[in-house]
Amino acid sequence: MHLKSLTLRGFKSFASATTLRFEPGITCVVGPNGSGKSNVVDALSWVMGEQGAKSLRGGKMEDVIFAGTTGRPPLGRAEVSLTIDNSDGALPIDYSEVTITRIMFRNGGSEYQLNGDTCRLLDIQELLSDSGIGREMHVIVGQGQLDSVLHADPTGRRAFIEEAAGVLKHRKRKEKALRKLDAMRANLARVQDLTDELRRQLKPLGRQAAVARRAAVIQADLRDARLRLLADDLVTLREALRAELADEAALKARKDGAEAELKAALQREAVLEEQVRTLAPRLAAAQQTWYELSRLAERVRGTIGLADARVTSATSAPAEERRGREPEDLEREAARVREQEAELEAALEAASRALEDTTEHRAALERQLADEERRLRDAARAIADHREELARLQGRVTAARGRAASAQAEIDRLAAARDEARERAAAAQEEYERQQAEVEGLDAGDAELAGRHEAAKRELAAAEAALTEAREEATATERRRAATGARRDALALGLRRKDGTGALLAAQDRLSGLLGPAAELLTVAPGYELPVAAALGAAADALAVTDTATAAEALRLLRKQDAGRAALVVARGLERGAAAASSPGPVQPPARGGANAAPCGPRPALDLVDGPAPVLDAVRALLRDVVVVPTLEDAEELVGERPGAVAVTAEGDLLGAHFAQGGSGGAPSLLEVQAAVDEATAELTGLDARCESLQEAQHAAAARRAECAARVEELASLRSAADREKSQVAQALGRLAGQARAAADEAGRTAAAVARAEEALARAGEEAEELAERLAVAEESAPAEGDGEPDTSVRDRLAADGANARQTEMEARLQVRTHEERVKALAGRADGLDRAARAEREARARAEQRRARLRHEARVATAVASGARQLLAHVEVSLVRADEEKRSAEEAKGARERELTAERNRGRELKSELDKLTDTVHKGEVLGAEKRLRIEQLEARALEELGVEPAGLVAEYGPDQPVPPSPPAEGEELPEDPDHPRNRPVRYVRAEQEKRLRAAERAYQQLGKVNPLALEEFAALEERHKFLSEQLEDLKKTRSDLLQVVKDVDKRVEEVFTEAYRDTAREFEGVFSRLFPGGEGRLVLTDPDDMLATGVDVEARPPGKKVKRLSLLSGGERSLTAVALLVAIFKARPSPFYVMDEVEAALDDTNLQRLIGIMKELQESSQLIVITHQKRTMEVADALYGVSMQGDGVSKVISQRLR
Repeated sequence: MHLKSLTLRGFKSFASATTLRFEPGITCVVGPNGSGKSNVVDALSWVMGEQGAKSLRGGKMEDVIFAGTTGRPPLGRAEVSLTIDNSDGALPIDYSEVTITRIMFRNGGSEYQLNGDTCRLLDIQELLSDSGIGREMHVIVGQGQLDSVLHADPTGRRAFIEEAAGVLKHRKRKEKALRKLDAMRANLARVQDLTDELRRQLKPLGRQAAVARRAAVIQADLRDARLRLLADDLVTLREALRAELADEAALKARKDGAEAELKAALQREAVLEEQVRTLAPRLAAAQQTWYELSRLAERVRGTIGLADARVTSATSAPAEERRGREPEDLEREAARVREQEAELEAALEAASRALEDTTEHRAALERQLADEERRLRDAARAIADHREELARLQGRVTAARGRAASAQAEIDRLAAARDEARERAAAAQEEYERQQAEVEGLDAGDAELAGRHEAAKRELAAAEAALTEAREEATATERRRAATGARRDALALGLRRKDGTGALLAAQDRLSGLLGPAAELLTVAPGYELPVAAALGAAADALAVTDTATAAEALRLLRKQDAGRAALVVARGLERGAAAASSPGPVQPPARGGANAAPCGPRPALDLVDGPAPVLDAVRALLRDVVVVPTLEDAEELVGERPGAVAVTAEGDLLGAHFAQGGSGGAPSLLEVQAAVDEATAELTGLDARCESLQEAQHAAAARRAECAARVEELASLRSAADREKSQVAQALGRLAGQARAAADEAGRTAAAVARAEEALARAGEEAEELAERLAVAEESAPAEGDGEPDTSVRDRLAADGANARQTEMEARLQVRTHEERVKALAGRADGLDRAARAEREARARAEQRRARLRHEARVATAVASGARQLLAHVEVSLVRADEEKRSAEEAKGARERELTAERNRGRELKSELDKLTDTVHKGEVLGAEKRLRIEQLEARALEELGVEPAGLVAEYGPDQPVPPSPPAEGEELPEDPDHPRNRPVRYVRAEQEKRLRAAERAYQQLGKVNPLALEEFAALEERHKFLSEQLEDLKKTRSDLLQVVKDVDKRVEEVFTEAYRDTAREFEGVFSRLFPGGEGRLVLTDPDDMLATGVDVEARPPGKKVKRLSLLSGGERSLTAVALLVAIFKARPSPFYVMDEVEAALDDTNLQRLIGIMKELQESSQLIVITHQKRTMEVADALYGVSMQGDGVSKVISQRLR
């Protein structure tokens, strides 16, 4: 494989079509500087897929187009074609000659061609990569390429080796897998979220479905038990009503007999009551007479008793009361007592005078004692004051001398502190002036840094606003995409049928002629789905089959599985595989209105439907005479004009001459649902593309924001550092100023304190001398020892005389009190005797008057008692007669009352019996009516609540009917044996049925709220969860496969790079030793333990030098080392050709000759194209191409074959 030709049209300086034909070997391209030699290298790089404008020595990709000169206008496009000889099959393509063409237009458009066919850049890169020509173009060593090799880091050097080893395609495969993983992550998270959400919904809905199933079983038991108890109640009430009617006649006969007896008893009772009323006045008069006479007799007896008691009381008065002492004796004793009182009063007066004398003597002694004690206190106080004055003077003298010594010490200390403070103030002032100069230098650069920081913050705010806007738009678009996806999935679920249609779709593998839903094969003009579906009727939801045999087989399958009904459309001649290939294109909408606009005029239905011809043939019969009109009024007008036509409105109302159908509330047909699914799918595709573009914009905004944030943070750090430095200096200035002020203030304060201390020292000396003189005078005037205490003998004598005088006074006072008490006692006794004499005389006068009154009362009482006894004898005779009359009347009335009581008792008994019979009859009538009403209610309840006729209720559920077994509960399996007790009916027992009813009601109440739709909702949700779970597993499996691909690629990259590195390191040692005889060079891995990420370092030691680092070598040595590395890569992984652009320009003759030798070696396995100015290099060339440029600025080429 080798390069055969290169054709340039409008590329850079090659305005005209220029073709360079190459042969195996070495081809040199020569020419003066600026003639366009390097443009040939750029053309090779560009046609093989170079994407960097800077690598092509331009600012933008449009710079490769001929820009025009003074003599030629600019061109609109650049085109380069490279022809490669592939006769050896090095390129994995079935052509012996491959031509790669790249075209760039001035408007920015570009295209790639491979042998004249349009292709992608990726196709060209993969084709060349398999032949050892990588995407990074390591085979083309352009101007400055050596410098990039020299300045490359270890990772860059690794990239050169990987490029030559063909690792790039593996890395591209890995990147593609990682991109798929990134794209899959969102879908996986979305499906996972949907699955989790459905799982969370399934659990409560499953419980509701289980409750609904359990409720159905319980309701069956409940209804059966209620029906049987209701039938039992109805039979029991009917039998009780018949027995009640039979007893009612006997009760009425007994009631009539009781009424006759009661009437006779009431008549007899009336006669006796009249007789009792006649006897009552006689008895009352006799009783009144007897009562009044009895009262009179009692009053007379009482009067007699009272008179006898008065006589006895008056005649039997007690003897004369015991008399007291004689009044005269009492008066004489009172006189003697008064004489004794006078004697005691004289003695009391003498004792009072003695008491006054004693009191005056005691007071005089106490005054003398007080004067003596006052004199003694004054003397003691004078002595104490003198002693205290001496002690105080001695203390003041000592204190004054101490203050003088302290003042002298304070003066010495303050003088030393004053000197120290002055020194500190001077040092602080010097440091302050130095720091002040430093602050002035810092302020100069702060303004410029602040301006840069503010500008960076404005850029950051703009970047953050752009990022926020991008994120919000991306989030909104993502939400719209999720909502649209969920809507599409929900609509797609609506296409799944659970009736007969769903059963046929599930069995599609057994029905070879089943094509699927007819709605998927038909396309309806937008906005006409509803009227077309109404016109098709059941066919809108039908399935399409290829022939009638398949239709018949499908109907037999539905009947066999009892799966419901389904509509089928026979599309003859259409095979299952061809159905999708012949899917209809979009039907054009009407001329006016939007895509979903309502019909704007009559339009045949057949013009609105498109699809495969067989399906249309089947549908044509249904839509032959159908016309779509805007409104129902238009439909009436159309049918009136054309009776054979059928009109369908935009709302789906169908009107014909003999049939009409329509209204509101209809469910959407499959045609409408399919159209909605297609619309949602198209919208979702657009949103996916929008999300990807927004994601890229978001990444770019995030990168811009991160860059601005880093810049702001850097400037903020600089400002903070400057502020901290300024703050530290300012703090130091403040601290120094404060220290200087404090030191100066302290020096002033200490100087003033020294002056004050000296003054205090002088005052303390003067005070000490004065106090010493006063102390000497006081000591001289002090009394001698022994004369300090006063004489107390006079005070002691006066105190003893005073105590004796107080004792004498107390005895005299006691004697006066005793005489006073005795005088009071004698005066009281004399008064008492006088009073007793007067009372005795008055008592004797009152006793004489009472005796005279009692004698008169005795005479009057004797006369009253005698008259009363005579009256009592007459009253007692009358009382006996009245008593006899009263007894006779009572006996007569008592006899009649007893007869009346007997009759009344008899009447009450008869009345009670009649009431009981009447109540019994009434109760019987009420019970009968209640039973009839209860029977009617039970019959109505059976019909209204349970839907069973009364006759059928007793016939099917009566107590004589056996009870069938209950339906199986959830999870219960019935025995297969029909004779098993669980499967046999049982005899009706009311208690068992009531127990069964209570248990069912209790079980139903325990279920709580029952959702009757839970079973259907749970089945639909479970089916969707199963579908999403399968999709989730597929995504997880795909993710696992991609991760395995990444792992395999890493393993392959590690193997390929390891081998390529070993070969390159071996070749580098050989090439380096040839270019630097006696020198040593080798390649070293930066991280041998990680072959996937390790870099490659170059160690080069030219002969005679000890250095190994490239940066310490000369320019020529470094260039030769870079050439050695490239040649080592070329030899380790040979490529079909190499292009070198002036790589030997910096070499001297010796090193050039060595490099030419290596080129000759490379010539054996590869084609070399060399851009050079060196004659020696031209000498080894097999062909020469000369490039020149005249005044028109257009490059021209001439060639010369040397060998």
